[in-house]
Amino acid sequence: MRIEQDSIKPIYVQIAEGIEDDILKGVLEEDEQAYSQYQISKQFNVNPATAAKGINVLVAEGILYKKRGLGMHVAQNARVKIEGKRKKNFFSGMLKELMSEARKLNINKEELKKMIDDFKGGDENE
Repeated sequence: MRIEQDSIKPIYVQIAEGIEDDILKGVLEEDEQAYSQYQISKQFNVNPATAAKGINVLVAEGILYKKRGLGMHVAQNARVKIEGKRKKNFFSGMLKELMSEARKLNINKEELKKMIDDFKGGDENE
């Protein structure tokens, strides 16, 4: 997980997304203990209340849950929930933006498909 202090994205959102990324990558597994607000606070030099806010976003979404006396844990099907949420955001946000920009540049569907197929940046499995 990384926190960019100068990002326009709020720190608590970065914390929530960082935990989600670790779940998607398999760093955190279902029913495994997640990071505490104090661990996050200390590691990234942020206010514990800010760390708690990021964690609470994931609790509200059913991605994390509290085990009494044992802290936060990764919920069953957390990965599936995250993938579903991010796919929805991808299709409603990034893809619409991509298509809008392609139209402005007179890039047709076939050209766009070829560009995507030819794109070599990043690992396909990431």
